Amino acid sequence: MPPERSSAEATPPVNPFTAADVVDILRERGWLSSDPSPEHLTWCAHAAALLGAQTADRNTLADLLHLVFYYDAAALMANVETHAILARYAARDVLREVALALLDGGPLTSQHFKEIIDAMKFSLDLRGRDLFHPLRLALAGRTGDGELDRVILLLDGAAALPFDSPVKSARRRILEFCAALD
Repeated sequence: MPPERSSAEATPPVNPFTAADVVDILRERGWLSSDPSPEHLTWCAHAAALLGAQTADRNTLADLLHLVFYYDAAALMANVETHAILARYAARDVLREVALALLDGGPLTSQHFKEIIDAMKFSLDLRGRDLFHPLRLALAGRTGDGELDRVILLLDGAAALPFDSPVKSARRRILEFCAALD
């Protein structure tokens, strides 16, 4: 007889969102005015799959998508919370390691992101918020939980597509963030 599972283990989170929902949000926000290409639809399906089960409602999904389409490093530097994050132990070391990793390689895929995280865990001996808060702040534009890692994974795919509001790649974001530090 198989071991009993709790109801949380037995049922994965349900994703109520589809590519069509993401397309609708993109249109509403002015990020996509034309008919979506097959590449847009593929990206939208990926966005729905990564973010959908993590969001409580459509507004939360739209807020996470906003992080893909809007990034202003200078505005981040004007935020007191940014300086509190950057004042933490090894925060600038995290930024330096992320920047070097993004400058070295190709697009930021799930595998590449995992490799970067694993390398930083080893080289900097950091875990948790000391590692993830500066990383998420620099690439997603705010601190928070794992849903921001999923936003980060959408950046390079979106940056390669022609949206009405161009998306900054992970590489461009880390360069802008590091430039805004001084």
